[in-house]
Amino acid sequence: MTPEEIENAVTAGMPRAVEDLTRLVSIPSVAFPGWPEEPVRAAAALTEELLRSAGLPEVRQVPVEGSFPAVFAEAPAPAGAPTVLLYAHYDVQPPGDAGLWRTPAFTPTLVDGCLYGRGAADDKSGLISHVLALRAFQGRFPVGVKVIVEGQEEYAGERLERFVEHNPDLVRADAIIVADTGNPAVGDPAVTTSLRGLAAFTVEVRTLEEALHSGSFGGAAPDALAALIRVLASLHDDNGDIRVPGLPKGSFLGAGPSEEDFRATAGVLDGVALPGSGSLADRLWASYSITVTGLDVPTVRDAVNAVQAVARARVTVRVPPGGDPATAADDVVEHLRRAAPWGARVEITDRVLGSGYLADTGGRARSALNRAMKRAFGRAPRDIGAGGSIPLVATFGKLFPAAEILLFGAEDEGASIHAPNERVDLEELRRTATTEALFLADYAEF
Repeated sequence: MTPEEIENAVTAGMPRAVEDLTRLVSIPSVAFPGWPEEPVRAAAALTEELLRSAGLPEVRQVPVEGSFPAVFAEAPAPAGAPTVLLYAHYDVQPPGDAGLWRTPAFTPTLVDGCLYGRGAADDKSGLISHVLALRAFQGRFPVGVKVIVEGQEEYAGERLERFVEHNPDLVRADAIIVADTGNPAVGDPAVTTSLRGLAAFTVEVRTLEEALHSGSFGGAAPDALAALIRVLASLHDDNGDIRVPGLPKGSFLGAGPSEEDFRATAGVLDGVALPGSGSLADRLWASYSITVTGLDVPTVRDAVNAVQAVARARVTVRVPPGGDPATAADDVVEHLRRAAPWGARVEITDRVLGSGYLADTGGRARSALNRAMKRAFGRAPRDIGAGGSIPLVATFGKLFPAAEILLFGAEDEGASIHAPNERVDLEELRRTATTEALFLADYAEF
């Protein structure tokens, strides 16, 4: 197929792709503990159906120990052609507070060329970009194709990583496309070349056998909630830099966003300063960060006049490429224990880890991607980092050191992934699928 034929085929396939994405987003495939399993399995079944519709002759669900099934598909390579592995995931983040959504999280809604709904960008757009790109070839693929779509990426852990380590030949390829990142802005093409790793855990602070009346005991009884607040506040200094020993600042070689653009994208309120020091690229992509992502304490609505006996927080540490998530978790936990006032008891549970990744930016696959992206977007891509974590990428890099790993996708910084009002720009989805299809054709010719 010529590049023009590929572009026309992708464009012609967009209406069907939007219908498929709408079906996917309507399934609340939250693979977190406590959420129903049936929708996750329904998303796996639909993923299997979509990959079959893309012309792949072998499609099946593969069990993953301790997790939901992955969906695997394969088409053999023509003689002498390389093989490309395509990755995405069909599970999504919980929707959070329904009152913060302008449209229902699992009722896909089209507004001004964007599809809104949980998972519309992260990462059901990744799955659909693969399907749309593959459909352009009508089953006559120029390269060997393998696809693996994960079912529990969002709930941190390394379940699929262990599966891949035990089944390397299943996913072995010459190049790997990970469609779980995106561009800094719509229409601004970029390839993600670094990913931070992850360490997360729950910290519990306990001071009393049970809660006490604040009028009778307040002022003398040790308050677990006050202790937890002090412990968490000790993680950063007044400037917002991390105070934990052993977590140094890093440096990112490429350019990051301007402060003006970052403030606008993040929705930072006027007069509120950005925490930390160093460039934004350094802070976002090459350094450690620590975030409190949840609290188990009485709500304001349910507050009573009591000194609390126990309080919990979920803490997430982002680890720069080259850093060790286990060591970072140990350092943060040790700091929290030392910071606990009044001899309060500190317990750590539910610890999960994921490794970061730093890509090699040379090679024939990256060259082919640069050409494909320039044609699809009208300009060449630039290298960026990502503060988020995709632990499987590090596993791919370890198992297949000769394979080129390419990270790009239809998400963008304004897509509100992991937040209310998540959306994917449909024109960005078309450009991303066009890039992938052009890449597959170009890479076959090398």
